[in-house]
Amino acid sequence: MSMEKPVYGGQAVVEGVMFGGKKHTVTAVRRNDGSIEYFHLPRTVRPALQTLKKIPFLRGIVAILDAAATGSRHLNFANDRYDVNPGEEAAQAEEPSKLTLLFGAALVGIMSFLFGKFIFTLVPVGLAELTRPVFSSDMSQILIEGFFKLVLLLIYIYVLSMTPLIKRVFQYHGAEHKVINAYESGLPLNVENVQASSRLHYRCGSSFILFTVVVGIFVYMLVPLEPFYVRVLNRLALIPVVLGISFEVLQLTNKVRDVPVLKWLGYPGLWLQLLTTKEPSDEQVEVAIASFEKLISIEESAEKGLKADEIV
Repeated sequence: MSMEKPVYGGQAVVEGVMFGGKKHTVTAVRRNDGSIEYFHLPRTVRPALQTLKKIPFLRGIVAILDAAATGSRHLNFANDRYDVNPGEEAAQAEEPSKLTLLFGAALVGIMSFLFGKFIFTLVPVGLAELTRPVFSSDMSQILIEGFFKLVLLLIYIYVLSMTPLIKRVFQYHGAEHKVINAYESGLPLNVENVQASSRLHYRCGSSFILFTVVVGIFVYMLVPLEPFYVRVLNRLALIPVVLGISFEVLQLTNKVRDVPVLKWLGYPGLWLQLLTTKEPSDEQVEVAIASFEKLISIEESAEKGLKADEIV
């Protein structure tokens, strides 16, 4: 009986890709001179968090916050390197923000995620409340709120995608998915095979964001909407609940993606990825492959007891 392949995830960064494994994370960034530079960060093992990651519904919240904390450090590395010539890092380096100095990059990443979540949760509530003279029933208010949330999400992503920098990030996002799909299909990781793979993936964070909109509609049916301040407090209090359930839905759609009928559960998330991913160039795919292969090398070498600085 063959062993299941390890599950890998990742995210796009400026001019590069980050991949994460069980114990390590690696980012590869294309520098101005065409070279590829790597940033390796071992995962910190915290027994309490490892326990929480095994508990359904709680594990999603822990995984999301952990990803935000880790991802922010890789994003900072990419931002510091992508547009600076090799050897000029010290002279060109920008000073960290006061917020980063005070709390650290990991905590700032978590705070940024939560702030964004608060905004995309509360603004639709206010907009929906404005329509109450026309849509007065609780059910219609919940549906209108979900509609505004979806519209704001789509507008936000579309506007971002119009900027050249974010468009390239979305291309690297597509390259990340292509590498994972090629790997999970058992294909050799070369540019040709990776480019032939899909840029969409069931486990993508874009799908997760969409699921929070849908799950929120059902969760909000269970709590009162009036008076308005109660509605606002309910939305804030239920953010962890919506995140936890949405994570489980995301995992479910990934598990049933090969089942003929049930695979459709994940299609709305895949459609959203048509906005959040773009077809990458061969050079961008090379960076994604390099990042993934470096991660595999580090993880396999770590299993043999080698230290990171001993890995070629």
